Amino acid sequence: MLSLPPEEGALRYVVEGPPSGAAPAALPVVLVHDGLTDHHVWDEVAPALAADRTVVRYDLRGFGQSPPPDGPFEEVADLTALLDHLGLARVALAGVSWGGRIAIEFALTHPERVGLLAAFSPPWPGFDRSPELRAYDTAEAAALAAGDLDAAVELNLAMWLRGPARPWSAVPPALTARVRGPLRTALTHQPAVEAHSRPGTSLPVTALTAPALIGTGGLDTPDFVSMAHRYATAIPAATLIPFPAAGHLVPLEAPAAVVTALRDGGF
Repeated sequence: MLSLPPEEGALRYVVEGPPSGAAPAALPVVLVHDGLTDHHVWDEVAPALAADRTVVRYDLRGFGQSPPPDGPFEEVADLTALLDHLGLARVALAGVSWGGRIAIEFALTHPERVGLLAAFSPPWPGFDRSPELRAYDTAEAAALAAGDLDAAVELNLAMWLRGPARPWSAVPPALTARVRGPLRTALTHQPAVEAHSRPGTSLPVTALTAPALIGTGGLDTPDFVSMAHRYATAIPAATLIPFPAAGHLVPLEAPAAVVTALRDGGF
């Protein structure tokens, strides 16, 4: 992986693209991961897109190989610094879960730099969470406060990978293995990330100008299904795309369908 200079956050990133000598066919694509894993959540999506265009993935601060913050930071500013560092003036931007919200906030803040937008399972700020999600938040906080990282990992795997609609027997063990390590890293650095993260834009999503795809997993929590529908209704040029066989981490569970949706949407 490559890295931004320390003064720009030392974000680790990967750039993939078409074979040497081939001209990219479309806007560069930037893929933003969720608040559980790292850039590898896009491992089955990125190569398919990189066959004929530049694809950038990166690890958010405190995730994957990017170090945790030691001072105030803002996710949109980090993404701006990365695009400036790479000389990318305008991109197609896709994110999953928290990465979806980052993509939306970036598009609101820098509309001239986003030609296409996609957000899978994005959270809606201030959403009135269900008792089930509030109970999960309480249990995770208690586990982390007690220093029981193992319990916090299992809580998150149950909520975000298995989800409320299926037994563990329906979740491929390989997926659980892929998420467990990055999730442990994320939870280890979560206190520093939460302490130093600064709020993003307060602009309403009705101000978005780029065509937007909003994806939702049919096996995700009802809260996030509702949030996806809210985004699809509020964004002027949005298309809602369901992924019936996927949970919260749509690109991990349904990569081929995600590639198709992105291609059909102009990515």
